[in-house]
Amino acid sequence: MKIVVTGATGFVGTKLVERLQALGDRIVVLARDAQKATNQFPQASFPNVEVVGYNPFELGDWAKVISGSDAVVNLAGEPLAGVRWTDKRKQEIRDSRVLTTKVLVEAIAQAEVKPQVLISGSAIGYYGTSPNKTFDEYSDAGNDFLANICKYWEDTAESVKGLGVRLVKLRTGIVLGMGGAIAKMLPIFQVGGGGKLGSGKQWFSWIHLDDLVALIIYAIKNPDVTGAINATAPNPVTNAEFTVSLAKAIKRPAFVPVPAAALILLFGEAATVLLDGQRVVPHKAQINKFTFQYPDIDSALTQIFS
Repeated sequence: MKIVVTGATGFVGTKLVERLQALGDRIVVLARDAQKATNQFPQASFPNVEVVGYNPFELGDWAKVISGSDAVVNLAGEPLAGVRWTDKRKQEIRDSRVLTTKVLVEAIAQAEVKPQVLISGSAIGYYGTSPNKTFDEYSDAGNDFLANICKYWEDTAESVKGLGVRLVKLRTGIVLGMGGAIAKMLPIFQVGGGGKLGSGKQWFSWIHLDDLVALIIYAIKNPDVTGAINATAPNPVTNAEFTVSLAKAIKRPAFVPVPAAALILLFGEAATVLLDGQRVVPHKAQINKFTFQYPDIDSALTQIFS
C-alpha cells in the first residue's frame, strides 16, 4: 500500500513508519522539516520511505502525492502538556490540528485518485473530564477547551466522507512507550521523587505505543472500521494506580505526591491535563475484534522497561 503520513517524526509517527516499512508498504512522509525527516528515515534503513517537504497551512505542490495513495494518516499537532496555555499557545494548539486538517482535506479533494481512507487524529479530551463516568465512542462531547478543540478537529475531517473517503477519527489516550509521557516522568521516578498527582483519583486512560500503531494499521486495512474509535487500552487506571505500577516496573519508590496547587501554579489551565481525567474504554476496537497485546498497565510497563 501507499500510505501518506503527517506527524511522522513524532513519537507515534516514527513507530508507525518503522512498522509500515517492516510490512513492505510504501510510505510518503509529509514533513515541515524535510531535512530532519530525511535524517530520521535514511534511505539505507528506510528504502520504502519518500520524504516530501510541505507547509501544513497551505496547499502546494506537495498535495500531488495524495493522489493514488491508499491511505492518509494525519498525526500532526502541537504538544498539549508541559507548557502554560497562554492565548497564543491555545491558538497554536488549535491551528496545528484544525487548520492543518482543513488543508489536508482540501488536498484530498483535489486528488485525481482519492485515498480509500483518512485516519484523522483526535484525542480522548473530546469527552471532557469526569471522576465517575465511563466514556465510549457513543458518549457525548465535553465542553472544555480540549473537548472543543477535538470537536472542531473532527468536524473539519468530516467533509472527506462526501468525497467517498472512509473516515476514522482516532481518539487517542496517553501513549506509553520508551519516550513520550514516560520520558518526562522517568527521571523523577528514578531518583525516588515520583508520586501521584493531586488526589491521584483522576482517571488515566492509556495505550501502549505498539498497540496504538497496530490499531492504526488495523483501521487502515479493515474497511469495517469507520467513524470514531477510542485508541485506549481496555483497562484504564487511576493516576495513583499508574504511579504504583510505574514505580514497581522500575523498582523505585514513589512516595512524593505533587500537590494540585503546585501544578496549577506552574502550568495554569494546562494543569487540567494532569489533574483531571476521563475513564475511556475502546468499545469499537473490541467490537471490531482488535486484539490488544498489552491490555493491562502492568504488562505494558513490564514490556517497556524489560
